[in-house]
Amino acid sequence: MENKYKYFKRDISWLSFNYRVLLEALDERLPLYERINFISIYSSNLEEFYKIRVADHKAVASGATESDEESVQSARELVEEINREVNRQLDDRVRIYEQKILPALQKNHIIFYQDSHVEPFHQQFIKDFFKEEIFPYLQPVPVSKDKIVSFLRDNRLYLAIRLYPKEERKEGEEGKETREERAIKSARERNEERERNEAREDIEAKEGIEEKGSPILESSRPPLYFVMKQPYAKVPRFIELPCHEKNHYLMFVEDIIKANLNLIFPGYDVESCYSIKISRDADILIDDTASSADLVAQLKKKVKKRKIGDVCRFVYDRAMPHDFLDFLVDAFHIHRDELVPGDKHLNLEDLRHLPNPNKSLPNTGKLLPSTGKSLPSNDKSSPNSGGKSLHSPEKPKPMKLTILDEKESIFNYVARKDLLLYYPYHSFEHFIHFLYEAVHNPETREIMVTQYRVAENSAVINTLIAAAQNGKKVTVFVELKARFDEENNLATAEMMQAAGIKIIYSIPGLKVHAKVALIRRRGLNGEKIPSYAYISTGNFNEKTATLYADCGLFTCRKEIVNDLYNLFRTLQGKEDPKFTTLLVARFNLIPELNRLIDREIALADQGKPARIILKMNALQDPTMIDRLYEASEHGVQIDLIIRGICCLIPDQPYSRNIRITRIVDSFLEHARIWYFGNGGNPKVFMGSPDWMRRNLYRRIEAITPVLDPDLRNSLIEMLTIQLADNQKACRVDAKLQNIFKKRTPGTPAIRAQYTLYNWLCSNNTQQPKDQPPMPQ
Repeated sequence: MENKYKYFKRDISWLSFNYRVLLEALDERLPLYERINFISIYSSNLEEFYKIRVADHKAVASGATESDEESVQSARELVEEINREVNRQLDDRVRIYEQKILPALQKNHIIFYQDSHVEPFHQQFIKDFFKEEIFPYLQPVPVSKDKIVSFLRDNRLYLAIRLYPKEERKEGEEGKETREERAIKSARERNEERERNEAREDIEAKEGIEEKGSPILESSRPPLYFVMKQPYAKVPRFIELPCHEKNHYLMFVEDIIKANLNLIFPGYDVESCYSIKISRDADILIDDTASSADLVAQLKKKVKKRKIGDVCRFVYDRAMPHDFLDFLVDAFHIHRDELVPGDKHLNLEDLRHLPNPNKSLPNTGKLLPSTGKSLPSNDKSSPNSGGKSLHSPEKPKPMKLTILDEKESIFNYVARKDLLLYYPYHSFEHFIHFLYEAVHNPETREIMVTQYRVAENSAVINTLIAAAQNGKKVTVFVELKARFDEENNLATAEMMQAAGIKIIYSIPGLKVHAKVALIRRRGLNGEKIPSYAYISTGNFNEKTATLYADCGLFTCRKEIVNDLYNLFRTLQGKEDPKFTTLLVARFNLIPELNRLIDREIALADQGKPARIILKMNALQDPTMIDRLYEASEHGVQIDLIIRGICCLIPDQPYSRNIRITRIVDSFLEHARIWYFGNGGNPKVFMGSPDWMRRNLYRRIEAITPVLDPDLRNSLIEMLTIQLADNQKACRVDAKLQNIFKKRTPGTPAIRAQYTLYNWLCSNNTQQPKDQPPMPQ
């Protein structure tokens, strides 16, 4: 029987989220450079999407790999659908960048040259800068069909150049070549030889490709084609030019190169030059059933080949003529379905490094007051409005809790009462201090931590090493399969191991995504004293703790501590665990979720209020989506606060009681918090899992009930604020459109992240005076 329920496609839903990120660049209430940064984030997200998701679909479409979830034909159709949607979005990105961002920069006296036109007062500077700072690092390489050409490196920018030999000099003029022309010609020949050698090394590293010889151009076959890699380590992407009158000037380094191509190719007429780049498959296929030692060896070998993976995208300047593009496609053996038209300037993720030469133009807005007051009112609050800008407050600065001043022991406080931190509003230093106390507490017996993604030169890792050196037993479970963090995790694991820390590597066939820590203690005379558990929605990473909106719970409740200890024993393969309080994926999580949903359905059938709120990064698992559809059909009111992928389709007969809210703002919403009304005695959970198939069935995830009434009410207040957001919240409709929530006239403007910060400032002790009402 055909399932009556329908679902959004996962990757198309993700593209809807990424488009919502791009829309932030339209919000004139934001500081200009913050808007520019959202274009960078959008572009970076898209690059990774092609390297992983699209590369996987292409592998299925080509027959290179098999999938239980899609056929060859469905994979091909999905790739085509993805490319159509991406092309539509890129058209909007061009429009936003050219029609909104560049004029806004100019209005603030920052002229960002975008074409070949350069003011006369900069022309000599550009020529001199090119000769002195750029030219020595350029290596033009000829391209010819049916002969080996330069290996295009992953995500590197190249200039594709078409030129023609100049007419031969008249008799007697051969000796008039200038000293400058001879020097440039000599340098160009040396660079070509260096590039050919480098290309040979790249090609030899790629399995299945044999070198056939160096490319040789036939002088009798004009036009001639070259590719030239932009220098990325020696020269900045953006060059600041001398000021003129009140204006500051910026220029892409590739535009400076284009303006001086005649110096690179003396004796030739340069016809045209366009930017191109390759995106390569970055997924690492490993034997997931291998032992830890074999897994380490596999990863060390395979991460090095990430940069030479198969092509999954060939991006080119959409202004490139068809015959030029056809030549490159043939020469580099590009499949037509790998072509993605781009902007004149590619790799716009680099915009996060765009200099701000106008010091009077802030990167962020005014200082945020810690008064608990709402944001200023603005009737023209739509990000697409042309109304007067509302200055964005400065991003909230992490605060330290007054209850945890330097004299207060976190151990002593948590022994009396559970503690909940909201990052990045609260300082991550509190967690570092928690570990530091464990290091120096004589009653600490063992420190146990999971590592998924940690910062480079991590304070967390350094503190754990100090603990081992201080005689404490330290056990760290290291997830080696955290994508793009494999090398960092390997390096930190080896460093910890050298310091005497016990390292447990990945479990075969599973990822460990739980973010948990356990401090086991025993009195100096052997008596039992409280041990401490920490359960978080985010990684133990002090860098992302300033960028991601997460929660972390400290507790010494025996039922949670004992469950967490059983979880760590499970990670060591020592026993089949029994969990009484913690919900752990692949053990008791799914049965408990079904029980909680059944409870709300039963309440709705009795005509009583029935309520579910799920805040997550992603909702994709069809089985759990079906349970939400079923609950909706019974009358359960459901709000989903989903940042990214959401495969549940709203506004259908079976989902008429379900609403989807998406919030994109200064910080990345990353917390997973679940609310079940439970007949007026709400149950609230927080932890690591999303409702993705991989999280629920193929990972070890941990989520805890929040048992302290005050902290439970605090999380309910947070959910209430987020559902009331009328500044940055969108409703996702049945067509995957991001529909901005409108503010009702006369009501305050609520920007959830900033309103929550103000609320936390005014409740620094974390103890709200009144229980918040059930969210409506």
